[in-house]
Amino acid sequence: MNVAFVAHDRKKEELVNFVVAYELLFQEHTLFATGTTGTLIMESTKLDIMKFKSGPLGGDQQLGAMVAQNEMDLLVFFRDPLASQPHEADINALLRLCDVYGIPVATNMATAELLIHALKRGDFQWRDIVHQNRPVYMTERKAKPADLQMSDYYLTSKATGL
Repeated sequence: MNVAFVAHDRKKEELVNFVVAYELLFQEHTLFATGTTGTLIMESTKLDIMKFKSGPLGGDQQLGAMVAQNEMDLLVFFRDPLASQPHEADINALLRLCDVYGIPVATNMATAELLIHALKRGDFQWRDIVHQNRPVYMTERKAKPADLQMSDYYLTSKATGL
């Protein structure tokens, strides 16, 4: 499963401690995180994490792009509900995309615990079916390998095996 971690500044330590506690479980999955959060997790664990840019610098949008392609299975986003965020619109867009595409989201420790135990039990196997039945986009259906640009390769390779 593809799992992403995001945390606002005052929640980063809490998220790092959470990931440390479940490090063995997370080793079995492909992990992503926004900039500083990913760095802090990697410094505290032996986990390999694909890092996006910092949230305010576009990391939330990069993660949102994966969600929109149905390539993310779980988002653990420890938000600080008591602090105003300069990129609140990006945060809301990311959460809205998760709702649109049915991506489970934990925004606090209690929900994260529930979702991680579900992940451990195998309750996320329905996401494998989503990945297997991902729609083929029109550009992928009509394009011939010689006509493709490098930017098209990523999506096409997943759908056609090229």
